[in-house]
Amino acid sequence: MSGHINVLEMAREQLAHAAQYLELDSGLHHVLSRPKRQVIVNFPVVMDNGEVVCFEGFRVQHNTSRGPTKGGIRYHPEVDVDETTALAMWMTWKCAVVNIPYGGAKGSVKVDRKKLSRRELEKLTRRFTSEINLIIGERSDIPAPDIGTDGMVMAWIMDTMSMQAGYTVPGIVTGKPVELGGSEGRVEATGRGVIVATEEAAKYMNLDLGKSRVVVQGFGNVGSVAARIAAQHGATIVGISDARGGIYNPKGLPIEELYHKYSGQDGGIREFKDCEHVSNEELLELDCDVLLPCAISTQLVKENADKIKARLIVEGANGPTTPEADNILSDRGVTVVPDILANAGGVIVSYFEWVQDLQNFFWEELEVNTKLSRIMRRAYTDVHNTREHYKTDMRTAAMIIGVKRVAEATVMRGIFP
Repeated sequence: MSGHINVLEMAREQLAHAAQYLELDSGLHHVLSRPKRQVIVNFPVVMDNGEVVCFEGFRVQHNTSRGPTKGGIRYHPEVDVDETTALAMWMTWKCAVVNIPYGGAKGSVKVDRKKLSRRELEKLTRRFTSEINLIIGERSDIPAPDIGTDGMVMAWIMDTMSMQAGYTVPGIVTGKPVELGGSEGRVEATGRGVIVATEEAAKYMNLDLGKSRVVVQGFGNVGSVAARIAAQHGATIVGISDARGGIYNPKGLPIEELYHKYSGQDGGIREFKDCEHVSNEELLELDCDVLLPCAISTQLVKENADKIKARLIVEGANGPTTPEADNILSDRGVTVVPDILANAGGVIVSYFEWVQDLQNFFWEELEVNTKLSRIMRRAYTDVHNTREHYKTDMRTAAMIIGVKRVAEATVMRGIFP
């Protein structure tokens, strides 16, 4: 669905909407609608068969007013500089909404990871790191995993930067393996944060999460963790999907079994027998109380927004709902907890990991999860109160908070020279 929708225009439209509420100065609005820095690199990699292939990669830093930039690196065949810029912009607001001292960044390489051997993946990662090493650093711009990347990729980035520095630089990336300075609880952090946001929303809506029927789009890192934690809370997960499509059972799906036996296998979750198969489009329109879109952007669009049956949508993915769909859902009284709040658990625990690396002092998982929950709940309350104050929807309220904090920091610092 994302082919015809420019997510950068979508991000700028969200900014413009928030700017009206804040009566933002036009010059400041212009600054915030543009990235501080965009780096486009083209680099060769020698493949296992000896062939040389040239790859294109991007690193975009949106804003540094509140601190170093932070954001994932994704490996996907359809990335481009506009999408990467939109994601960097959303990261800026996300860090500001949960009030951690970062600006937003994002990186990407146009590649189908599934077509690379492990050795090719490592070579591509190390070469890409060398190409962007001028602008990343543990005090300037700290990457993390995203779609198509993981802890192993982060370990290679950290090692590459450490080789060039001449000493180990653990704080250069987050989402690393725990053995290399990663944080306990980081892998589950985004999915865990999605469920904390869901719990908070359910409280305000008088919805009992433990008795709710939940649909999860995307059974990757975020969706699988969110589904498992929701199931542990007593929710009935009636539908899930992965890249091949979805499965549905109104009586509930065995999430632990699906995660351990089917997820990541050749046939994926659709090999499970006790269910009916549904397409990704049909999955979104299933009868449920809570919908967690945890896959990719622009999934809820004006064509399907009036067919969504969920009362509560909590965005695990970045940008899954277009502005047109937002308006339709808002008019229908559906609560949408926006990505810049709902999926901020990942960057919160990335922040914890970075702090632990800089101090060389590490926390136990219970401490990480407790601190994560506290920050998420406080941020949710802030957004809810802002929504009540401005009589608007949750996304606009979150954007008002994020944009206001970044704008204030920009004004306080002034313009150099």
